[in-house]
Amino acid sequence: MLYPELERCIEIVKKLRHPQNGCPWDLKQTHQTLLKYLIEESYEFIEACEKSDKKLMEEELGDVLFQVLLHGTMGEETKSFNLESCAKVLADKLIRRHPHVFNPDGKSLTPEQVVENWGKIKEQEKGMVKKYSIDEKSLQAPALESAYKIGIKSTTVNFDWNNHLEVISKVEEEWQEVKEELPPTGHFNKTRVKEEIGDLLFSVAQLARHLDLNPEECLRDANKKFINRFQKVEDLVKKDGKTLTETSQSELENYWGKVKKYEP
Repeated sequence: MLYPELERCIEIVKKLRHPQNGCPWDLKQTHQTLLKYLIEESYEFIEACEKSDKKLMEEELGDVLFQVLLHGTMGEETKSFNLESCAKVLADKLIRRHPHVFNPDGKSLTPEQVVENWGKIKEQEKGMVKKYSIDEKSLQAPALESAYKIGIKSTTVNFDWNNHLEVISKVEEEWQEVKEELPPTGHFNKTRVKEEIGDLLFSVAQLARHLDLNPEECLRDANKKFINRFQKVEDLVKKDGKTLTETSQSELENYWGKVKKYEP
């Protein structure tokens, strides 16, 4: 099985990282400095998927692949790992964690059973002895998604609210604590406010969960809605022969109201 374009990409990345003739920017990068780009490119691929734009998905997945190739090439430079060793580790892992495919016993599994088996096999592989029911692994995701996962795990050990009405009370309580840290004088303790806003966001994430909603998806949709509305506001401003910087805040609010009024 040949992948000539993939091999060409690998050689291009190696050339970018060549100590004498490579690209100064690429040579400057480390695994740590590249992390933000891996995250950005992954989110751009997610956006392309949400648009169901296959051509854009192809391009953005290529950008994700570039980040993978960079990390693999850098690992090869330090003789710590390379793309081939990463592929071997992945292939072996996939076979071990899919015994129902590679070592079938005739039993058919549901998707839920596959996930359950995956977790058990993973624990066996790593010799994992869980000290706590909820540990730092729950933090390996964007913050809102982490809050959602922490809530799900807390439910399994019977540490949760009974219904969404109880969570609403908690959200109101946390909001009140935020307000208490923001006196009318305008002087406030930034550390305390940060903590209270964090508590508020965490409780809102749990409210979403109790309503069978993913808070990360809720916020992404809200972000997209804001951008869409603001672009319409900007279109109206330009139609009136003005720019955003020339338009007062109260005028922008009026434009915003018009956009909301005529939304379907």
